[in-house]
Amino acid sequence: MLKLEDLQPGMPLVGLEPTSVATIAAVVPIGEGSVQVFYRTPDGTTKERLLGRADEANLSVATVERPWSFDGDGEAFQLTCEAKRIDLAFLFDPMMAVHTSNVEPLPHQITAVYESMLPKQPLRFVLADDPGAGKTIMAGLYIRELVMRADARRILIVAPGSLVEQWRDEMFEKFGLEFRIYSSELEQISPSGNSFEDHHLLVVRLDQMSRNEELQDKLVNAGWDLVVFDEAHKLAAHYFGSKLEKTGRFRFAERLGAETRHLLLMTATPHNGKEEDFQLFLSLLDSDRFYGKFRDGVHKVDVSDLMRRMVKEELVKFDNTPLFPERKAYTVNYTLSETEAALYEAVTEYVKTEMGKADQLTGSRKGSVGFALTALQRRLASSPEAIYQSLKRRKERLESRLREEKLGIRGRRALAETLEEVPEDDDD
Repeated sequence: MLKLEDLQPGMPLVGLEPTSVATIAAVVPIGEGSVQVFYRTPDGTTKERLLGRADEANLSVATVERPWSFDGDGEAFQLTCEAKRIDLAFLFDPMMAVHTSNVEPLPHQITAVYESMLPKQPLRFVLADDPGAGKTIMAGLYIRELVMRADARRILIVAPGSLVEQWRDEMFEKFGLEFRIYSSELEQISPSGNSFEDHHLLVVRLDQMSRNEELQDKLVNAGWDLVVFDEAHKLAAHYFGSKLEKTGRFRFAERLGAETRHLLLMTATPHNGKEEDFQLFLSLLDSDRFYGKFRDGVHKVDVSDLMRRMVKEELVKFDNTPLFPERKAYTVNYTLSETEAALYEAVTEYVKTEMGKADQLTGSRKGSVGFALTALQRRLASSPEAIYQSLKRRKERLESRLREEKLGIRGRRALAETLEEVPEDDDD
């Protein structure tokens, strides 16, 4: 609190004017406990005011400060600016994931992500390019773009057990995304007891989840922004007459897909030749649109808005040259030696003879025997060692079967002889 006796000309003072700082021009004492103050306002106007002891509580010396002191932590400020720059980078670089990832994507991979997938909000899509097109890279670019745009934070990848480690490694090495693989060990060290909630980037095994209802409950309830299914053709459902049969994998995908915003299905074989099965598969993306059993003229066949498929012949490099060389198949003739010719004739005669016996069989056994005999000819075309090993194994199997048959005959004979020796009971 400022005393009246402390007031001096030139002093900047707060409290004389309601909203501004005034500068004292002169101070004239008037009796005991009061002074006449002459002051200038910021606009240059001169005013005067009589102050008493009661006004001392409202007076204070104004301190002249800059609006920004610039005395903060410079390193923290730099980090903040960098974080904001990265956060807004996609506004200035629409392909930010391409330029910040350890990959050099091909044209079809860029168009898949930035033309077919990213514009769709939400994404419900089947990526069905041919094997070798790099669908994992497309998924990685899409995931990284969503993360950088803050459109997805919790991401789940569902893959066959043999591929989960490959997914984890590629996501880290190529895109800097640290996915964890779900396991019992991960569950045991979970702080909350639910590792699905603890980790925002997770890879799980398809069969492990589809066979365990308890794990499914925890996984689905954890909530996910994006779910990616690899080898999605394994999510099968079929109609038997009018009855719909869903596999455990399909039911799991159906349940998980209903609770996520973005759903991406990846497979090189989305269609098994049956249109009704294909429509069931697409119902994972849109259950209303593909509801019920498929009927021609009722269900929409054009699914270009839900699926993209490019075959190998359509894939090109940036210079428009084919990505894969054209496959040229032709037959090369060569002359067999006498020994090779004799072996070929012997195997061919054996196959013809045994196939004749197989024709006398019925049912599935006829087909399996015929297939096995045909396989011998392919082994013969492979190499002499291959046909030798195949014939050797077949000989061992037939000898084993013959021994079993002989033992069976002997056993039946022994049983019959034993029964003949048993005396009949005399009537009382």
